[in-house]
Amino acid sequence: MLAIFTNPTYDFIGRRRWAYAISVALMLVAMTSIVVKGGLQYDIDFTGGTLIEVRMPQAVSVGAIRARLAAVGLEHSLIQEFSDSRDVLIRTQVAATDLGEFSRRIKGALDPDRTGAPEIRRVESVGPQIGQDLRQQAMYAVILLYIWMRFDLRGGVATIVSVGHDVLICLGALSLTNREFSLSVLAALLTVIGLAVNDRIVMYDRLREIRAKRSAKGVTFADEVNLAVNQTLSRTVLTVSTVVLSAATLFLFGGASLEAFAFVVLVGAITGPLSTVYVAAALDVDWATWMARRQAVPVGAPVRIGRRARRR
Repeated sequence: MLAIFTNPTYDFIGRRRWAYAISVALMLVAMTSIVVKGGLQYDIDFTGGTLIEVRMPQAVSVGAIRARLAAVGLEHSLIQEFSDSRDVLIRTQVAATDLGEFSRRIKGALDPDRTGAPEIRRVESVGPQIGQDLRQQAMYAVILLYIWMRFDLRGGVATIVSVGHDVLICLGALSLTNREFSLSVLAALLTVIGLAVNDRIVMYDRLREIRAKRSAKGVTFADEVNLAVNQTLSRTVLTVSTVVLSAATLFLFGGASLEAFAFVVLVGAITGPLSTVYVAAALDVDWATWMARRQAVPVGAPVRIGRRARRR
């Protein structure tokens, strides 16, 4: 693998106190934004609404369509073009009770000069009960993380806390930028969770290797974690750079349908590696240090639990 850093010896863990302060500040900003704005903004998949597919008589830009819809109070609708620029999908949070009347309303707004009526190809209504079910399923999907056999108790708890940290910051970024929580955002959050857990697995596997073959006396658990982070630093930087470049490209050129997905992945790709070191690993170190002080034994020394001795 390409090595960007040659034998790095950065003291990441030694600066964890500052990192704790920054992480807490970011989470407070995220939670404050979500609370002040009354929660996240959910799109039609979660709140219910109406979806309408229209074929225009001639190609019209998304901006022009949005301006025409503003006349009937639907300027905040999600507008998506197909490969044929005349075909447009409009997703609005308005729950239409009369689909026929809603279709005529949309048709009139899109043809204000009566020069060529658009063709309404499809109209669907998503009820609020469907939206509620989808929201609950999305919450369960985010909460039910697949962290179990790869980590011990301490590492597993620290990893879950760090993943929650990443998800909260991503949701806070959505709230601060007034973006809606959609199924594409849910997919992005699951992507961020997968990347974050994989990053922690790589770091913890290297930590196990270091602890299995260490021989130097006086090496603390914090030193071992620092060594593991430094040895995986090149891999982390390469992975993050690739993900950030891909997400930035989608964000800039992927269109409105991929913008929210790319935005969340971009935020998560930046916060994930930082929380691996300054949340998961740092919490693990502080937890191990607290246990060692409590039991008055060196960190990493065999601790007898029942009939068996385990290394912490």
